[in-house]
Amino acid sequence: MASTEQRIRNLIAENLAIDGQPISLPDDLNISLQKAGVSSVDLVAFAKVVSREFGVDFTPEDCVNVESVRELVERLDADG
Repeated sequence: MASTEQRIRNLIAENLAIDGQPISLPDDLNISLQKAGVSSVDLVAFAKVVSREFGVDFTPEDCVNVESVRELVERLDADG
């Protein structure tokens, strides 16, 4: 099975864009999706995708409160 990091990278690539363009993620994943320009509506939808993919309770508020994609991966690994 793919690592949590790879699964999140894939979900972002498949589900999120900024102005119709794919999000360029840095290697260290030290990027805030919200600060990068992902809309709050898209973040809510992405939280639902993450919840389904990982079988965890991940609310839209959780998605907004996560400081970086790296933190999201770390939280999911801790819950897993």
